[in-house]
Amino acid sequence: MQTNPLACDLEAILDLTPGLWDELRGQRIFITGGTGFFGRWILESFTYANSQLGLGAKAVVLTRHPDAFRRKAPHLAADPAISFHVGNVRDFEFPAGPFRFLIHAATEAGTQSNAGDPSPMLNTIVEGTRHTLDFAAQASVKKFLLTSSGAVYGCQPPDLANIPEDYPGAPTQLDPHAAYSEGKRAAERLGIIYARKFGLEVKIIRGFTFAGPYLPLDAHFAAGNFIRDALRKGPVVVKGDGTPLRSYLYAADLAIWLWTILLRGKSACPYNVGSEHAVSIASLAKLIAGIAGPDIAVRIARPPIPGQPPARYVPNTGRAWRELGLKETVTLEDTLRRTIDFYRKLPLDRGNA
Repeated sequence: MQTNPLACDLEAILDLTPGLWDELRGQRIFITGGTGFFGRWILESFTYANSQLGLGAKAVVLTRHPDAFRRKAPHLAADPAISFHVGNVRDFEFPAGPFRFLIHAATEAGTQSNAGDPSPMLNTIVEGTRHTLDFAAQASVKKFLLTSSGAVYGCQPPDLANIPEDYPGAPTQLDPHAAYSEGKRAAERLGIIYARKFGLEVKIIRGFTFAGPYLPLDAHFAAGNFIRDALRKGPVVVKGDGTPLRSYLYAADLAIWLWTILLRGKSACPYNVGSEHAVSIASLAKLIAGIAGPDIAVRIARPPIPGQPPARYVPNTGRAWRELGLKETVTLEDTLRRTIDFYRKLPLDRGNA
């Protein structure tokens, strides 16, 4: 029998969430974005908890291409608790029957979607959120998880080490490439409106940066690209000067945070989701190269500009800790090592499976 490569992570998720899952017993949950990074971890943790705890819960996953999903994740597609509803997030037909929970994780975050004509990205985020909220109101959903982004804050000031939820910043309105950020801001506003109008408990998470199994290796995620380069024996290529600061929460911790906020978080109250431990992009590349193997070179495209402070994208997660007891349990080095080990067992062309 083939061993689940995520078995240790899934066991840890259950160990760290005692009593959390009972609310799902016998319930139905609707999930958008089930094939993305967030969605895969939501489904992996759901099916594992459902089986191990005998919850008897069912998940309906919205997808445009169920056959493609079956090829990418046959073990999930074969799980009797999972079924598919075919459609586009902007205009899917509402499935029959009530649902107690809804996780809206569908979004288009690729940089290519912002290049040229960013309007499809903006429309997909806003119209998809509105349509999903309409369905939630019609289907008697009690708790709705809206996956937003730390991008809603706009540029983080260099003197603000960790950005809190009450920071009043915003993206530059006249920048057409801010479609993703502005779309997420509008999505949050819609969530709050529907919470007040229909009595939905709308839980809002603002995601920052993550790593772990299923992280795409060919998208706009620096950690994924560096791991791809390292597994090809290098060089690990940093396209900029390497000074921007990011932080990385491990995917298993992410799953714990998402389920906890859905089930126990406050409605219409955003929670930052991520790590507070900053690392420069250059240091990240060197760390990945060192973990992946000896003699892997790191190539940084250009030197830093003297006197220019590094760009930051690092959250303050105090609200999640104070209200829900959520914390980071996996160090950055272990996060990267586990991600690299996962992909070493797969052909690189299956990196996004």
